[in-house]
Amino acid sequence: MSTDQLLLLALGAALGGFVQGISGFAFGMVAMSIWAWGIDPKLAVMLSVAGGLSGQILSTFTVRRALSLGTLWPYLAGALVGIPLGLVLLPLVDVHGFRLGLGVVLLVFCPLMLLAERLPAFTRGGRGADGLVGMVGGVMGGLGGFTGIAPSLWTTLRRYDKDVQRGVLQNFNLAALAATMAGHIASGNADARLLPALAVVLPALIIPSVLGVRVYRGLSPQAFRRVVLLLLIASGGVLVAGSAGHFLRAG
Repeated sequence: MSTDQLLLLALGAALGGFVQGISGFAFGMVAMSIWAWGIDPKLAVMLSVAGGLSGQILSTFTVRRALSLGTLWPYLAGALVGIPLGLVLLPLVDVHGFRLGLGVVLLVFCPLMLLAERLPAFTRGGRGADGLVGMVGGVMGGLGGFTGIAPSLWTTLRRYDKDVQRGVLQNFNLAALAATMAGHIASGNADARLLPALAVVLPALIIPSVLGVRVYRGLSPQAFRRVVLLLLIASGGVLVAGSAGHFLRAG
């Protein structure tokens, strides 16, 4: 691996770790926006899952939140269905088309939510709706490691308390990314390049993740909600830009 690629790996991991430390998700979206400039896409997906999982494990020691199983279990139950489905669909789905559509939805919907902060909480659907969102997160995890996008958007709509939202996102992503990583390994998607790359990625994300957690602790509930929505908007931009670039090159 060249020096430029090593620097890309370290930079993507550091930025992704910092953002994940603040929000409890989005490591993969941030890191892959950097890695897309020179890291093989298949390796980048695996590093996205592994790096996000490592950051979540670190967060369990640096951000301790009360574990509300009553709130969390529907999301986890949905993910148990969604992750295997995503792994099965991965070879069949046009992933770039999927990412483009998802990016457009985020770019349209999230700014409206950001501008309409006084809208009431969405309370319909109950645990069944929470489980469906968890399944969507699981499918997206299997397709590209993006486990956190759907739950973060949904918990924002639900108007969860800042710490409750962080607890759901942190614990959901920890479990979903662990299951996604196990699925990729069982499917033979991990290759010999993964371990040397992780030797760069994991040390690079530790300190930025801790700094991100410190920023999180200083955020008000309103500021935290805005951060989550802004990160989702940025995620949509990354998805659209990356997918559009692929279609332009293919054309």
